[in-house]
Amino acid sequence: MTARIDLEGKVAIVTGASRGIGEAIARTFVAHGARVALVARKAEALEAVAASLGDNALAISAHTGREDDCKRIVAETLARFGKVDVLVNNAATNPHFGPMLTVSEGQWDKTFEVNVKGYFWLTREVAQHLVARGAGGSIVNVASIMGLNAAPLQGCYGMTKAAVIAMTKTLALELGSAKIRVNAIAPGLIETKFASAIVESPELSKTIVERTPVGRVGQPDEIAGVALYLASDAASYHTGQTLVVDGGFTIA
Repeated sequence: MTARIDLEGKVAIVTGASRGIGEAIARTFVAHGARVALVARKAEALEAVAASLGDNALAISAHTGREDDCKRIVAETLARFGKVDVLVNNAATNPHFGPMLTVSEGQWDKTFEVNVKGYFWLTREVAQHLVARGAGGSIVNVASIMGLNAAPLQGCYGMTKAAVIAMTKTLALELGSAKIRVNAIAPGLIETKFASAIVESPELSKTIVERTPVGRVGQPDEIAGVALYLASDAASYHTGQTLVVDGGFTIA
């Protein structure tokens, strides 16, 4: 059998899909044969992306940090497409940009609510569906290199991404016997609105680019390609791992 990197016949849920990395992943998945439920909080932008993808896309406006919303996301996906095979947890927030000692309780709670609880609630709902179907599947968690190393000015965010990486490993171990693979991607600096505080700062972006062997900031499509591989059957023996996609920043 020749390994194929496609998603023909698969149904995927992609969160944070109204822009940036999430949008790039959703577009890539549809281009490779998947039907995709796109999830984000802001309905207008989300619906515009979904409309551009045609009948193979469904827009679901929801707050992934809320358990009931995660249940609704899966229910609406099942109602439209009949099953779920792939989940990409990508929605994230980073309300505090500064030294860790200055983070407020509200900023702390919001960051953990979306970046950790949201990933877990939705993973649990999808995994329960897959187990009930007796079907294998793939869960891809978008983490960050900030979860692997010190995260100056993004300490609270980095803590949540470290938690995502730990969760990925444990769930891969627990769900492996059900043929559910769980992996993570740790992007470096990617040119998105989410990373605009760094990308649009000449001083900060110059510092990072100078330490990056490929000599530039990454693009959302470069993360989408990795997500496609992990979601596909070509990665059938790949689980519990975190793939770093940072242009070599962490080796410099």
